[in-house]
Amino acid sequence: MKTEPGTFSIFDLETSPEKTTHWEGVRNYQARNFMRDGMKLGDKLFIYHSVIDPVGIFGTAYISKEAYVDHFQFDPNSKYYDPKASPQKPIWQMVNVTLEKIFKEPITLKQLKDFPELSEMVVVQKGSRLSIQPVKEEEWKFIMGKVEE
Repeated sequence: MKTEPGTFSIFDLETSPEKTTHWEGVRNYQARNFMRDGMKLGDKLFIYHSVIDPVGIFGTAYISKEAYVDHFQFDPNSKYYDPKASPQKPIWQMVNVTLEKIFKEPITLKQLKDFPELSEMVVVQKGSRLSIQPVKEEEWKFIMGKVEE
C-alpha cells in the first residue's frame, strides 16, 4: 500500500490507537478491486512511502478488517466525497490495517529495481502509480529476507 507521508505515514500508523487505522480514500477502481477482492484478514502488506526522498518500503502491516464501505464517499465535507455514490449503491471500500514492523532502514525503490529477482514486481514497473498493488509471495519472501540480513 502506497501512501504519501505528508498525508499519512507509517509513523502516523504507529501512533494510531492500537496501531490500527482504516485505509480510506482509495478512489481508483483497480486499486479498490485489489483491496476488496484480494485482501483478506491477516494478510500482510508493505507500507510504501511515495513523494518523499527516498521513496520505498518503510515497514509492514496486516489486514485487521476486510473491505467494508468507505463512509467518506457520502460526506460532502470530505475530500473523499463522491457525488455518484449513495448508501444504497456505494462505490468505494476501505480496509483496516494494523502496524506490524517499521524497518530500521527503508528499502528504497532504487534498491528494489537493482534486484533482478524483483524485476517483475509491480511497484518497479515504469508508470506504476496505483496506491494498492499486489505482491507475489516470492517477492515478499525475498524482500523480508533482505530486511532480516
